[in-house]
Amino acid sequence: MTDPAPALEITGLSKRFGSALALDGVALTVRRGEVHGLLGSNGSGKSTLIKVLAGFHAPEPGASVRLYGRAVPLPVPGAEVREMGLAFVHQHLGLIPSLSVTENLRLGALATRDRWHIAWRAEHARAAAVFARYGLDLDPRAEVGRLSPVQQALLAIVRAVEDLRAHSGEPGVLVLDEPTPFLPRAGVDQLFALIRACTAEGASVIFVSHDVDEVREITDRATILRDGRLIGTVVTKATGHDAFVERIVGRSLEGHTGAARAVPPGDPAASVEGLAGAGVGPVSLTLAKGEILGLTGLIGSGYDAVPALIYGARPAQAGRLRLGGRSIRLDTIDPPAALAAGIVYLPADRLGAAGVGSLPVGENVGLPVLARLHRAFGLFEADIHAHAAQLGERLGVRPNVPALPLSALSGGNAQKALIAKWLQVEPRLMLLDEPTQGVDVGARADIWAALDRAAQGGAAILIGSTDYEQLAHLCHRVLVLARGRVVAELTGARLTKDAIAEACFRSTTLAA
Repeated sequence: MTDPAPALEITGLSKRFGSALALDGVALTVRRGEVHGLLGSNGSGKSTLIKVLAGFHAPEPGASVRLYGRAVPLPVPGAEVREMGLAFVHQHLGLIPSLSVTENLRLGALATRDRWHIAWRAEHARAAAVFARYGLDLDPRAEVGRLSPVQQALLAIVRAVEDLRAHSGEPGVLVLDEPTPFLPRAGVDQLFALIRACTAEGASVIFVSHDVDEVREITDRATILRDGRLIGTVVTKATGHDAFVERIVGRSLEGHTGAARAVPPGDPAASVEGLAGAGVGPVSLTLAKGEILGLTGLIGSGYDAVPALIYGARPAQAGRLRLGGRSIRLDTIDPPAALAAGIVYLPADRLGAAGVGSLPVGENVGLPVLARLHRAFGLFEADIHAHAAQLGERLGVRPNVPALPLSALSGGNAQKALIAKWLQVEPRLMLLDEPTQGVDVGARADIWAALDRAAQGGAAILIGSTDYEQLAHLCHRVLVLARGRVVAELTGARLTKDAIAEACFRSTTLAA
């Protein structure tokens, strides 16, 4: 007898975005009943591969995808992925908080059923039977918005597996895209138990994660991507932690070389002591005048929350900031008080939080200095736009037309305009979250240069980012966070892109 076909078999998968090759001839085989890890650092191609499978991207000609031995048409018809045997659970779980557990579990079937009446008692009983089969304690009548994050994740996974059975006739392949970063350890254990229950019933799971230790714990085999290429597939239990990290970052863990960037001399310009907030803390750090300090870590490590907590954009539970001779309680600070103290904050969500996409560029840029632009008879649009045009020219905003809505600019030019907005107030402390995310190469260089000039002018700059190249290029030091705490500091010759990647992937071990 011949062995049954694998649950999923991919060969020759490539994907190009303009001149950039995001995937280069990648192959991946997932066996029936297997938990298969998919790892790689940022930009390795993991997300692109998943989006090709989901039908979001069309691959280059020459690729082949087979599910249970059956050829899948390419590009993958996104509306038919469940019927073919694929289901996806992303960090945003796709649940409706205001509906009950049963309604979320059975949403597809209930919405398409041609009946005027739903027998809710029978539906709740059916949901309870499903949860019992997987060993879960979920109340079918509970409102999903009141469930814990762990319970919501478990519900989303069970729904995906049940949908596969109902629509494809196969146990199916379930793709879990970073399901654990925001779960406590007990929740991770529950999720892993559910994954094992799913594979015991024949399903296959692709477990996408940055966390090497979790991949080693839950997977049978794992595939590593780097720079869009397949590095290899390994038997998980036979591969040590450092061996995984070496394959991910592309070199031995021994030795680092890099150009040292000395921390500016002098007393600290800003210091944070005992900062604590949801999922963060205690965190303490200092910045010299003119220093650019980087914060990074894996998804869910808390690095990205620190700037928001310092600014008061998220509520802090404890902590104190010393800045310019003042001592400020971080559990009472709010954005107006932070701005008055000389602190500015640029969130990662460019049009949703950092700026107002529907308003003109001029109004976005002029907002912090409207009092300066006010004349005896009020504010004049021409003055606001002339001021914004001057700043836009300095930062290289193109097109430099302040009357345009911010949303009309490219990502890089919108970001330059928003950075210009804050540089004009000559802040003591700049807090930036992913300042070059979704920015083209030319704009990226302009932003780096602007931040360098600000630091040389005396500003202390704190950057939260997972762009290791950016951190290595810009920063005097980089702090790595795991589980809400600083676990490593990189400086001098150790401050390289590869060293940052290594420290991030080793961070969960360091935090244990």
